Amino acid sequence: MAPYSLFRSASRPDIYICAGCALKISGRTARRCIGTKYLAKVADAEMRWQEQALEIKQGKRKSMLTILEERGLVHAVTGTRDEVDRMMTERRVGAYVGIDPTASSLHVGHLLPLMSLFWMYVHGYHTITLVGGATSKIGDPTDRLTSRESIHRKVRTQYMINIHYQLKKLWVNLEAYALKYGYRWEWAWKRGLVNNNAWMNKLPLMEVLQILGPGVRIGPMLAKETVKNKMQKGDGMSFAEFTYPLLQAWDWWHMYNTLGIRMQIGGSDQYGNITAGMDAVKYIAEHHPSPAVPKKTSDPPFGFTVPLLTTSSGAKFGKSAGNAIWLDSELTSTFDLYGYFLRTSDADVGRYLKLFTFIPLEEIDKLVQEHMQSPSERKAQHRLARDFVELVHGREAAINAEKQHQLVFQSRSTSPEKDEEGEKDEGDKASDLSGASALKLEQVNVNNRPKAQMKLPRSLIETKSIGKILFAAGLAESASDGHRLAAKQAVYIGGAPTKHKMPMDDGALSFARIKLWKPEETKTYLIDDNLLILRRGKHNIRVIEVVDDEEYEKSGLEYPGKNHDDHVKKIHEKEAAKTQGQEQLEKAEEEDQEFEEMDSEMDETDLEESAWSNRQHTATEWLDLEERMEKKEQYKERRRRLKEKGLGSEEFEEDPYEGVDPETRVQMLQENLKKELKEREQKLAEKNAPKPKFTGHYKIPKAHRIYKDKTSSGRS
Repeated sequence: MAPYSLFRSASRPDIYICAGCALKISGRTARRCIGTKYLAKVADAEMRWQEQALEIKQGKRKSMLTILEERGLVHAVTGTRDEVDRMMTERRVGAYVGIDPTASSLHVGHLLPLMSLFWMYVHGYHTITLVGGATSKIGDPTDRLTSRESIHRKVRTQYMINIHYQLKKLWVNLEAYALKYGYRWEWAWKRGLVNNNAWMNKLPLMEVLQILGPGVRIGPMLAKETVKNKMQKGDGMSFAEFTYPLLQAWDWWHMYNTLGIRMQIGGSDQYGNITAGMDAVKYIAEHHPSPAVPKKTSDPPFGFTVPLLTTSSGAKFGKSAGNAIWLDSELTSTFDLYGYFLRTSDADVGRYLKLFTFIPLEEIDKLVQEHMQSPSERKAQHRLARDFVELVHGREAAINAEKQHQLVFQSRSTSPEKDEEGEKDEGDKASDLSGASALKLEQVNVNNRPKAQMKLPRSLIETKSIGKILFAAGLAESASDGHRLAAKQAVYIGGAPTKHKMPMDDGALSFARIKLWKPEETKTYLIDDNLLILRRGKHNIRVIEVVDDEEYEKSGLEYPGKNHDDHVKKIHEKEAAKTQGQEQLEKAEEEDQEFEEMDSEMDETDLEESAWSNRQHTATEWLDLEERMEKKEQYKERRRRLKEKGLGSEEFEEDPYEGVDPETRVQMLQENLKKELKEREQKLAEKNAPKPKFTGHYKIPKAHRIYKDKTSSGRS
């Protein structure tokens, strides 16, 4: 009999299997139905693209490659220029830019390839930004003579998170910035942010050797300038560095096969890697052993590079040059970023306006001409700085940075007491500015989200509830609010979503929902035992470095709820000290009882000693006596140690027999014994002596006497 289908109604009404579980049990995959509306949108977008291509061929519109060339964003093109222009005109090709997270932030140099990608996005192309979470473990050796220093997993994870959210922030700000210049979002615009760790961590080495290995020749790879320079002038090249272009090529192939990405955009130093990637993608597309992989020989890959960012004097700047201008406001503030472009030379300002802004070319030429007529006003530099900060940090940050610089320059030319109208002084302006900059928005977005990096003590992470941790991290208004968020599973923790209570994979950025679990279960999500990642919403993220309690106290840092925890900790310490003191008191009472028993034993021993002290004794008897005396000395030693602890008040002499030979020791014992026995007999005689009888008269102390007044008959 055939098995009953899980997707049909069961005859037994008490059996129920949800659709998700049924899909898992049956092995089927969920499919998303494509409706006629979606197909109509696709057809309409394709028709409009063909109309646009026709206008470009007729000369009515500029091609995408021409726009990028006029802006100075194209340095070298793979293949012929006309062929690349034709492919970009006729097809809505996909393009990508890859960035390895080898630093904590993007810098200005990264924006050159990204600006090319941004221009393609607002013109309807499919664009992808790739974060090299896997390839950053090796590092690109291009144009380097020394190998990159190994980055610890915790640091590399922090870098990856920072770069990931900076790219998300750039894409959000780009759409708002492009709207300012008439580029309104359309349905056909497509963008994505991916991490190559998603496929690299699951990629077997044998698969790479089988599919890509036969198409790679060692000769051309050894002939590359990067390889020759590093082997001849540098510290040599490792096998991992030698295979880096193959990993970059595999990234391209994966996106080419799954996302339709045909174009790669890179810096001027990436031309060799781009051409090697093109050859690899072509080879895999033609020779892939799997029949499920279509042969896309009609869609060859291609790419281009952007120029190296330099000043008019030829000076380079960037991370390797040591003068990078970071896009993270924690490393380079918006005020400093604005000021950097405000100091741009007259020879560079026109070129930078074309590279880093969406301002039309005609307006740029006009702006430069106005600037040359009055260079002291620096109109072109102010426009460049404002647009750049707006693209990177948002419109509000750009307005605030511009106001701050205006105040600085006005304070140099005007009186600090009054402005031109004589109504407000500088203090009022500064207060107005601070009020404008201190915007309190209820919803956290990419531009106003709090600082991600922070430190918290280990005791908080490992022993406190998840609600208190969320409150301490600033993701909840209180500990109870944190518990409510966890109960609703509205917050996330950095971890493997498919594995139960496991940290996320190395090089990956994935989140699991937080639930109400036991306090000790939070530490299972720690990365390298000292890094915890929390997130609420899309952009409100915390990268928490877990440090020892002593280190946290020395740093002087505070976190919400710390005072309450300290108060509770002090109460627990007092209770523990009270319990410990009670235990010490009970132990002391037990020792006192033991000492009283030993005292009675010593008294009996002394009586026995006095009984036979008048006769002669053998050596054996003297040794027995010595044993009893040693026991007595041990008793005295215990009392001495007790006194040192503050529990005793008697004083004892040092051991007089230390370091004495046995014969002399016996003699000393005999003398001391006779002396002690004599003292004991005197004490016993005094103790047994008859007490004097009471005669009925005793002397009253002076303080207690009662005197009778001579002039009164009563008591005074």
